[in-house]
Amino acid sequence: MEAKIAVAKINKYAISESGDTLEVVERPNGGLSVVLADGQTSGRGAKAVSQMVVRKVIGLLAEGVRDGAAARAASDKLFTERQGKVISTLNIASVDLSSGTIVLTRNNPAPMFICRGEQVDCIAEESVPLGTSRDVRPVITEIAIEPGLTVVIFTDGVTHAGERRGQPMDAGEFIRSILEEQDPTPQELADSLLAHAVMLDDNRPADDISVLVLMVTARQGDDVRRMTVRLPIQ
Repeated sequence: MEAKIAVAKINKYAISESGDTLEVVERPNGGLSVVLADGQTSGRGAKAVSQMVVRKVIGLLAEGVRDGAAARAASDKLFTERQGKVISTLNIASVDLSSGTIVLTRNNPAPMFICRGEQVDCIAEESVPLGTSRDVRPVITEIAIEPGLTVVIFTDGVTHAGERRGQPMDAGEFIRSILEEQDPTPQELADSLLAHAVMLDDNRPADDISVLVLMVTARQGDDVRRMTVRLPIQ
């Protein structure tokens, strides 16, 4: 088997800096974690918040701290520094080779989706953003690593896409239709979901949008680890 990760991001329309921050860190006991945070509002202030949260989390994960504890520590730090006046959502998707599982940590009201073949399960248990109070606890979902597994995570720019024109996004149905009609790569799925959200906002995104797709497939090729990043420069 092999795990493939793809990300697609875009800023809020007419805003030069995204309030979403995403980083990847290798886990000391094997595997890697992807950390995605969305700071309150948008622009430079939101970026500072999400960067602070992500840096705190990846620093702890790199030291071997468990995902849930890292999320709680980041929340306490945000609450202390901003006196509970600023919040941030957080998602951590970890491929944990020591346990043979994918660990999904969520402090985000937006749902996430776990797909097995054409079966799409929505994980929408109530979840509280970071920074609202002390000892905010994440919702943690742990699933075995298996071929055919796809996890889709996004910030609330997807959830609210289309609302201003009365055509709200149905992310679950869109993901299901793509998986039924195609055999998408992780990047194709992330790009398609992002493009649909942007289209529903008349190509003027009403919020920062980030889409993260983690897919487990049959192993192909050699033992080399690879990562490709595309950063458009204005």
